[in-house]
Amino acid sequence: MSENDNLQDADGKKEVESTETTPTQPTEIETNAVDTEVNNDLEKGSEIKTVETEAVDNVKSEDDDVEDTPTTKAPKDELVDEIEASNAEDAEDESNAERHEVEEKDYHAMTMDELTAEIGRLLKTHKIQTISKHVNEIKGEFNAKYSELLDEKKEEFIEDGGNEIDFYYTNDTKKQFNTHYKEYKQTINAYYKEREQNLKQNLDTRLEIIEDIKGLLSVEENMGTTYKTFKELQEKWRNAGPIPRDKYNNAWNTYHHHVERFYDFLHLNNDLRDMDFKHNYDQKLKIIERAEELAEDENTNRSFRELQVLHKLWKEELGPVGKEHREAIWERFSNATKAIHDKRQSYYADMDKAHEKNLERKEEIIAQIVAVAEDKGNSHSAWQKKIKDIEVLRDAFFKAGKVPLKVNESTWAKFKGAVRTFNRGKNSFYKDLKKDQYDNLKKKKDLIQIAEDNKDSEDFATVTPLMKKIQNEWKKIGHVPRRDSDKIWKQFKAACNHYFDKMHTERKAQDQHLYDAFDKKVKLLDELKTLELTEDPKADIKILQDKIAEWKTIGYVPQNKRYIDGKFYKAIDDKFDKLKMDKSKLEMIKFESKLENLADSDDTRLLDNEQNFIRKRITEIKSEINQLENNLQFFSNVKSDNPLVKDVHKNIANHKKELDTWKSKLTKVRGMYS
Repeated sequence: MSENDNLQDADGKKEVESTETTPTQPTEIETNAVDTEVNNDLEKGSEIKTVETEAVDNVKSEDDDVEDTPTTKAPKDELVDEIEASNAEDAEDESNAERHEVEEKDYHAMTMDELTAEIGRLLKTHKIQTISKHVNEIKGEFNAKYSELLDEKKEEFIEDGGNEIDFYYTNDTKKQFNTHYKEYKQTINAYYKEREQNLKQNLDTRLEIIEDIKGLLSVEENMGTTYKTFKELQEKWRNAGPIPRDKYNNAWNTYHHHVERFYDFLHLNNDLRDMDFKHNYDQKLKIIERAEELAEDENTNRSFRELQVLHKLWKEELGPVGKEHREAIWERFSNATKAIHDKRQSYYADMDKAHEKNLERKEEIIAQIVAVAEDKGNSHSAWQKKIKDIEVLRDAFFKAGKVPLKVNESTWAKFKGAVRTFNRGKNSFYKDLKKDQYDNLKKKKDLIQIAEDNKDSEDFATVTPLMKKIQNEWKKIGHVPRRDSDKIWKQFKAACNHYFDKMHTERKAQDQHLYDAFDKKVKLLDELKTLELTEDPKADIKILQDKIAEWKTIGYVPQNKRYIDGKFYKAIDDKFDKLKMDKSKLEMIKFESKLENLADSDDTRLLDNEQNFIRKRITEIKSEINQLENNLQFFSNVKSDNPLVKDVHKNIANHKKELDTWKSKLTKVRGMYS
């Protein structure tokens, strides 16, 4: 690229930089930014709307050679006008290249906390004039979500008995968002106030430039010097900055009118004009080449933005070319423009299809929310499950992506309506549940009052059954509000424990001798477990009988400690089993010990049960002996020394011996009644 070529290989993000030096002819191509007026009503919270400027056609020269657009427009030429006018502000506002660098995000899928964090991030990381569109999208989404939350809270407030006129709700997220948005409004207002002053100053500068160009037509000097002065004024115009929009059309028309008059004047010097034509031709070829590169770029939005810059350079920064090249380069540039436009249209068509699929998905989600709302499950656990299901569906709805703009509001309304219906059902259920819980709370407080009124009573015979009764009633009463649950349970438990601790303390004092007896029996049981037998059965029997006698003399123990008697007599039996003596005699000694223990009981049912058990056992043994004797008849022809016959006789003898023992036990039991 030569020193006179400064058409940059822009990627849609760079600006074409201006220079402060005065160029020699032919001049460099520069980007001149003309500002547009921005209508805003920040105090009312309305969006900042961009007002597009109109592309101004060059005023025709009386000489046909200076005209550089076809005289008859084809459809693709109309497309070029559409491209030029579609977003003239992007081609003219020097700050807009920065705005396109702001990352596009799906604000619809964000929560209120995420939206609040995002607006704070934009304020910290971007220039204020580049984020208006994003801030207002965020504000719209935040307000929609907060409005939904506000509706829920209001319904809950009213259903809980509140008066709608008294309803008020806010939260920390809303307060933080308001703080960020207030900062945005103050900063953007200050920016546009300063910008308005600059616009007026730039307008004065441009009007002075127009007057200077008008004056060139009456200057009598060398044509080369006049041409150089003209180029310097053009450069000054390009660097003059934006002006108020309502003055824009008039200023540009006036400027181009006097530029064309100068070209008429320049016609007198063909060398200078031809040099200008050649420069314009070279630069327009570079614009065409860049447009053709952009037609191959897959990033359609970036290509379209840079195409707008190229159109501005073509139409407003460069002059005409020779007539012999005019149609060819215009045709080539128009074809590249059409290719980019077609790709952009295809891109938006694909986006529309994606939005239609998103709509189908959101319709499915809304139908699922309606189904959950209509579910008849009416228990706390069922509603908790439905609440979780709705949260999952809500998240899925917000993450499903954008829908076609024409149905956006209606889809959002259907979603809110479905969620609102669910919330009403949920609130109605929990309102009734709360009523039941408050009734339960009253019942439990009544029981607490009874417990506290009687916790210091010493009438244990009367109050103990009462305290047990109210404890059972407490268990049968349902849930109470969660905030009261722990508090009232601790209060009730404390009163009951106070009473029963007092009762147990006094009863223990009254029954201290029983606890002393228990301690003695524990000690005696430990001695028995470690007792070593002497190998003399008679002496060992005497020792064990003395232990039994000592056990009896200790006396009774508390009711809940009587298990120790069973442990003692089991230990006695274990010791008897280790004695080396006839088993039947040993069995009787153990039985006599057991009988003495049963006889000491105040309850004769223990002896009755033992006697019945012995009778039953005697009957069973007799039956077994009869069966064995009958079996011998099958061996009538078998010799008596046959092992089977001998075994049967042995069993019969053992059973008869056992029968004698049980008969002796029965005699002993009967003797206990006399």
